[in-house]
Amino acid sequence: MSTITVLLAEDHQIVREGLRAMLNLETDMKVIGEAENGRQAVEFVTRMRPDVVVMDIAMPLLNGMEATRQILHTFPDTRVLVLSAHSDDAYVAMVMAIGASGYLIKQTAAHVLPEAIRAVHQGNNYFSPIIAKRRHYQKQKDRNDGELPGKALPTLSAREMEVLQLIAEGKANKESANELHISVKTVEKHRQSLMDKLNIHDTASLTRYAISMGIIENSVQPTIV
Repeated sequence: MSTITVLLAEDHQIVREGLRAMLNLETDMKVIGEAENGRQAVEFVTRMRPDVVVMDIAMPLLNGMEATRQILHTFPDTRVLVLSAHSDDAYVAMVMAIGASGYLIKQTAAHVLPEAIRAVHQGNNYFSPIIAKRRHYQKQKDRNDGELPGKALPTLSAREMEVLQLIAEGKANKESANELHISVKTVEKHRQSLMDKLNIHDTASLTRYAISMGIIENSVQPTIV
């Protein structure tokens, strides 16, 4: 029996420890690494090449959504299983659109995580039961009503996503520039592009958008300047 190698990407150490302990009880799985932010996740996938990444969304430095996009752009055979506290259908659809193989709600993940990892490793999609039921119902409804998919959300570049997260975390332009190793002028350019694409024109509203998309958690208390 081949062993499924797993990378855990989660910013809370106690959660990582619990997931690692649970998965290491499975005879066909091995946790080979733990990342505490999105940038580490991208770096560790490049170095370790795990079969499956269990990816939190709201993480510091680089959120899990953008980390997933970067990982799958470079390593399309890697399977990413998303963990999130968000369960609304629009959010699930957005995450799946960037290439994730599955989506688990954190509150129920422990009961089905090993099963989900096996499923996505075999090339299948996997959802928490409540999400799977809603997706099935919505597909049936759309088919019966003859509805077309809704309007797609604005597409942000990798750098724009990074700048958005830093803005939402309360970082000033100079701090963001230092964090990303780019000029302040470039940060300002990305900031303006964000506002134009999203039709949002103030920092507070950008922050609310980032929270609604799960890019940062509600517990983050940004400084709005």
